Amino acid sequence: MAATNLSASITFRAPEFTKNHHKAVIYPPKRIPISICCATSSATTKKPEIELEFIGPKPDENGKYPMDKTKAVSGEKLLRNIMSENNIKLYAAYGKVMNCGGGGSCGTCIVEIIDGKDLLNERTNTELRYLKKKPESWRLACQTIVGNKENSGKVVVQRLPQWKK
Repeated sequence: MAATNLSASITFRAPEFTKNHHKAVIYPPKRIPISICCATSSATTKKPEIELEFIGPKPDENGKYPMDKTKAVSGEKLLRNIMSENNIKLYAAYGKVMNCGGGGSCGTCIVEIIDGKDLLNERTNTELRYLKKKPESWRLACQTIVGNKENSGKVVVQRLPQWKK
């Protein structure tokens, strides 16, 4: 924040009364200090972003895995919400019907983090309980915060087929 001190001259006129009429008397200018503060706009400050790549659960007819890409502001959203907002499929048929809506109690939103694990929050108590015997790379999308408001980078997520869970 920058502050600039300025001074402005203001001339005051006061009426002077005489017997039959009044005339204006001009007093010398009076200096009044003025302070102006300028703040930079947060709109010009770019927030750190996380690039996300989502690899599909099954290869297509050419043997390649479908991939979706998006970006998210670091530390602001759950992986589940990012996927939902970008129309990236998270749930298989069973999960569409039986998911808990992000409460961490059903396990239908399990994903595998292929790369960028360090750009995500630590496993929550819910994940530790539910994924106790699963690989460290497996996460519940409804419990995984992407970024920490300061970091940026790339996270690669493998959507797991229902049978693998």
